[in-house]
Amino acid sequence: MQLERSPAPSASGSRKTIASPRVNQRPPYDKELVAIADYVLDYEVRSPKTIDIARLRLTDTLACALDALAYPECTKLLGPVVPGTQVPYGARVPGTAFQLDPVKATFDIGCLIRWLDFNDTFTAAQGSHPSDNLAGILAVADHLSRKRVANGEKPFLMRDVLEGLVKAYEIQGCIAIENDFNEMGVDHVILSRVATAAVVTRMLGGGREEILNAVSNAWIDTSLRVYRQAPNAGWRKSWAAPKATSEGVALAVMAAKGEMGYPSVLTAPKWGFCDQFRNGKPLAFQRPYGDYVIQHAMFKFVAAGMHGQSAVECALRLHPLAKDRLSEIERIEITSQRALMGIMDKTGPLHNPADRDHCVQYIVAVGLIFGRLLAEDFEDEVARDPRIDALRDKMTVAEDPGYSRDFYDPQKRSSANAVQVRFKDGSSTPKIEVAYPFGHPRRLAEAEPVLRAKFERSLSRHYGAGRKKKILSACHARSLDAMPVNEFMDLLSI
Repeated sequence: MQLERSPAPSASGSRKTIASPRVNQRPPYDKELVAIADYVLDYEVRSPKTIDIARLRLTDTLACALDALAYPECTKLLGPVVPGTQVPYGARVPGTAFQLDPVKATFDIGCLIRWLDFNDTFTAAQGSHPSDNLAGILAVADHLSRKRVANGEKPFLMRDVLEGLVKAYEIQGCIAIENDFNEMGVDHVILSRVATAAVVTRMLGGGREEILNAVSNAWIDTSLRVYRQAPNAGWRKSWAAPKATSEGVALAVMAAKGEMGYPSVLTAPKWGFCDQFRNGKPLAFQRPYGDYVIQHAMFKFVAAGMHGQSAVECALRLHPLAKDRLSEIERIEITSQRALMGIMDKTGPLHNPADRDHCVQYIVAVGLIFGRLLAEDFEDEVARDPRIDALRDKMTVAEDPGYSRDFYDPQKRSSANAVQVRFKDGSSTPKIEVAYPFGHPRRLAEAEPVLRAKFERSLSRHYGAGRKKKILSACHARSLDAMPVNEFMDLLSI
């Protein structure tokens, strides 16, 4: 029932009408939230192929995490908030001796995964990194397993982690396919918060209502992406997703305890997400949730922005033709897609490694000069080489509309770039074009042995031969699926 209010006197003594309040009827949950909850609860991951690719993504993501341990800017963020804190049944952080509560462990594992911008990616209307969700899934599964074992109960198995990973990839990726959060001014880490909250709530024993509550709360939290864009690009882009996934875990814990949700978080007039960020348009979806995204995400072969992977490959192919003629170069022409140009096309000073790894001119210059692109090539010591900025100043970046169309085409999902070097004497290199970079699903057979070698190198940096052998044996065998999560995490601890 609506109540009409009497006109109230204004400051001048006249009376004005105050709008009647709306009926405060709590709506049903938005259908988008219901679809997520139903998927998490009801979908069964049955395909051996899907589990195989999930296992490969697990080891590749762990390789990225272990490599980040060499970078003090990352490791300074790790460990308990209060030094020396002891957490019962604490979750382990790979490559460290930390035993943390699952929220902080999620942040720490996530920082390691994300720091070097080396973990796999799913390119769509909104590019993102679904493997960021592994942090929360591993941390919670480890913590709960230790608690269960102490109580004489069965622990979570690595098969549970792999199935949770499939679902987190799918939730994050399917939302991203048709919805450009960058265009909305919303940082894409909201996708990781939503996906982690959904999957972890189920791991904690939550049912449909609890998942809906957790996911609705995850949608409420949005953030700017100013730290990803020039002139403010900085380290936060390496810990933003870890922050979001740790928040997803915290929301899941609250929901499992009965914390309420907000049914029309997406569709509420004026205050809902869609009115606030999409001019009232509902979220768009191309496909139902299944196991599509984990099959079609792209592995990275260099630690740089996802849109520039093929540009680096072009530069590496041109290195033999350009390395001895750097002073003779007049112009370097980069042909690209619209998605790259909005994020990685930068001129002027680059202020830190996080700025450099999202600059297509920088990564192409390093590839042309050195014939490589390593994580350490973004550090100050390499960046001081004057040849890099000299080549950057000679670069142009132009869009090929066909590249942009194919980037968004669900049948292709290419990530094309082309590079051509022109010299002062009028000669030029061939125009090298790469539509599907190394690590793209279309080149998985070619990439798989390289990814396994990457994992082995990462293990060698942190573990002795005996421990490395045990980890490889566990990860490369189907026996991984039946391994208790706490035992697997013990193998990775020091």
